[in-house]
Amino acid sequence: MLKKALHEKAFGPDGWVSFDPIDASQIEALYKKTLREGEERLMLAVLSDAIEHFHKYAFSKNQKERNLFREAEEWFLQRDNGALFSFEYICDTLQLDPGYIRRGLLSWKDARGKARLVRKQRTGRKALTRSRVKRPSIRLSKTG
Repeated sequence: MLKKALHEKAFGPDGWVSFDPIDASQIEALYKKTLREGEERLMLAVLSDAIEHFHKYAFSKNQKERNLFREAEEWFLQRDNGALFSFEYICDTLQLDPGYIRRGLLSWKDARGKARLVRKQRTGRKALTRSRVKRPSIRLSKTG
């Protein structure tokens, strides 16, 4: 799921790549590791699910979906390394940089929010209409 989410969300709203291409090889390595322990697979699934909720529900209008996003965002921003399935503990176990992932998610959210604002402003404008004047309001007199 993490791999799918990153590949689907790789391009920002303006068409620019929103993550470093080198990351793709590191993500592939995470999934190709054949001797992954059960606990590590579970941690990878938890991380993948949190990223999916972050991307999917970031701008939802549904209260339940907003709560899922808020919980995922709080989990990413929490600096607690003591709990077994905390974000930082999972990153340490999977040898990922938690700060880098946080910055990437927050910059994605910021860029997506700005793009949504621009689209909303564009759709809120009234369309200008062109009309032809059938008859001019001023009549020109013929002078000879």
